[in-house]
Amino acid sequence: MLIMKNVSKTFNPGTVNEKCALKNLNLELKDGDFATIIGSNGAGKSTLFNAITGAFFIDRGLIVLDGEDITYQKEHVRSKVIGHLFQDPLKGTAPHMTIEENMALAYLRAKTSKNAYFSRINAADKAKFREHLALLDMGLEDRMKQPVGLLSGGQRQALTLLMATMVTPKILLLDEHTAALDPATAKKVLDLTKQIVAERKITCLMVTHNMHQALELGNRTLMMDSGNIILDVSGEKRAGMTVEDLLEQFAVCAGKRLDNDRILFSQAE
Repeated sequence: MLIMKNVSKTFNPGTVNEKCALKNLNLELKDGDFATIIGSNGAGKSTLFNAITGAFFIDRGLIVLDGEDITYQKEHVRSKVIGHLFQDPLKGTAPHMTIEENMALAYLRAKTSKNAYFSRINAADKAKFREHLALLDMGLEDRMKQPVGLLSGGQRQALTLLMATMVTPKILLLDEHTAALDPATAKKVLDLTKQIVAERKITCLMVTHNMHQALELGNRTLMMDSGNIILDVSGEKRAGMTVEDLLEQFAVCAGKRLDNDRILFSQAE
């Protein structure tokens, strides 16, 4: 589903602020893969996502999604087939628009027709929105006319997840999408994520700071450092790994110990 070959990106080249964010990165995801990504701040995790979504064009390399070369495809075109959730619950929705209007925008954006934005949602679409909202078990199906800005962070993040997957994307990118939520709400959103990804068989990349989640969720674990993927484990090898094993593998592959306190604290969770 996703192929990235020798992908490189340097910000502010030739200046004192030059930063090589991605360096000859290679990654292949099969259709239906659910890979978790872990790494320290500055390892390149969010930059990897932005390269896939088209937030910027890469300097070198190739990005292919479902057989189509999207390396230099514009971001708004890619957004039709790529779902993206951020750590900040305030991103991904328009606060002054109603729940129904937000869902309509997401639904029409993902349509392949060139005139989709000029289409209108009908009664059947609204009924479908209500059905989707009911699955969240948050009572939002009875608040469709209310502005999204009145929702809690957890409700907004759950709504954003719903909007990103209403029309099944070719790939779903989750950038620590539960990190800003309280533990109970985070668990609910994460359970909902697992359910939607499994039912729709969506190819998914998920950044997490939690070492246990990195090994328990999905079918692959990736570790990043200095703009590259230094570890990629799956299958029986991954099934038999502990958090301590993962940390040891990072030290071997990166040539240094992992020094991110937030990640290390998750060992005890």
